[in-house]
Amino acid sequence: MTHERQNVRRAAGYTPGDQPECRVVAKLNTNENPYPPARQVIEALQSVQPDELRRYPHPSARAFRELAASVHGLSPQNVIATNGGDELLRLAISTFVEPGQPIGIVRPSYGLYGVLAEIHDSPTFALPLQDDWSLPPDLGRKMNEAGVALLLICNPHAPSGTLISVPELDRLASEFNGVLLIDEAYVDFVDPALAHNTLPLLSRHENLLMLRTLSKGYSLAGLRFAYGLGAASLLEPMFKTKDSYNVDAIAQRLAVAALEAGDAARASAQRVRSERQRMAQSLAARALPSAPSQTNFLLVSVPEYSRGGARGVFEGLRTQGIFVRYFDEDRLRDKLRITIGTPAENDALLAALDMLGFGAAHP
Repeated sequence: MTHERQNVRRAAGYTPGDQPECRVVAKLNTNENPYPPARQVIEALQSVQPDELRRYPHPSARAFRELAASVHGLSPQNVIATNGGDELLRLAISTFVEPGQPIGIVRPSYGLYGVLAEIHDSPTFALPLQDDWSLPPDLGRKMNEAGVALLLICNPHAPSGTLISVPELDRLASEFNGVLLIDEAYVDFVDPALAHNTLPLLSRHENLLMLRTLSKGYSLAGLRFAYGLGAASLLEPMFKTKDSYNVDAIAQRLAVAALEAGDAARASAQRVRSERQRMAQSLAARALPSAPSQTNFLLVSVPEYSRGGARGVFEGLRTQGIFVRYFDEDRLRDKLRITIGTPAENDALLAALDMLGFGAAHP
C-alpha cells in the first residue's frame, strides 16, 4: 500500500550533483565557490552563544532584512529571507499558483523548477531557448496565452551561463501578466564591466520577484540561506506561507556577517572570473568550446565522435577523481557543465583531459 498523493508518486524527484565519498582530486560538479567564506563569517560562527541555540530565532530574520535593504537601496518590506533559494521557489509556487495552474519555464533550465511544479500538482508550460541560449520570441505573450501564473527564469542562465540583458527582462516583466521570478543565484559572478543591475526594475514592476543567495558568491552553500527582493505587496502574502521560523539563528547571524563583508565576496568572485576566462581559453584550445559564461561554471561542448562523447569524457574524468556534471537530457547530452575551481583544481582537470587524449590531439 502506498499513501502518497498521485502527483508525488508520478514525480521523479530532483537529482542533485554527486557529493563523492571516494578519492576526489577536483570536485567541479555542483557550482560551489572554490574559495572559503569571509573571515568575518567564521568569526561570527565562533561567537555563537548557547542562548542563541536555546531560543527560537527571529521569525522574519529582521536584522538581515534591514541590512539587505540598506545594501540594495530598498526597504525591509522588500526583502524576505529563506532557507536557501529552493525554499523561495517553493514559497512562490505555493503563494501564487493554484494547484493545476501552469508554471512557466524555459528549457533547458534548473531541474528543480519542474519537480516543484509536479509536487504542487501543476503542469509546466515549457518553451525552448533559442540556439544561442537566448529567450524565445514573444515569451510573455505565449505564457499569458497558456494561463501561466508564475514564470521562472534563471539569470545568468543555468546550465549555459549566458546572461539576459536588463532591457530584455524589463520588457518581459511588462508583457507577462503573472509573477516573474528571476533566479539570480549566479549574479555575483557577472563581469562588473557589463554594469548589469536589475534592482531598478523592482520599482517599475510589482509582479517582479528576484532570488538572491549566499550559496555561490558568498561561499556559503552549506548554510542554506537566500532571500527574495520584490514589492511589499508581492512579498506580504509570502510571509503568510513561509514556515514559522524558517531560517535558523546561526544562519541569520552568519548571513549578516557575510553581507557586511561584501568586499571579500567580491574579491573571490573576481578570482573566479579570472579563472573562468583562462579555462574557457584552455578548453577551447582542446577543441572543447563553451558558451559565453557570466557564472562560476562553463557549459562545454564535447564532439560526439570524440572519446565516447560527453558521457564518455564524464566517466573518464571520474576515474581520475575529477567530478563534473553530465545531464542526460535534450540539448545537453553532448555537453559537460564544469564548475570553475581553484587554479590547482582547474589545472588538474586540464591534465586529466590531456590524459584522455585531448591535449595530444589539440596542443
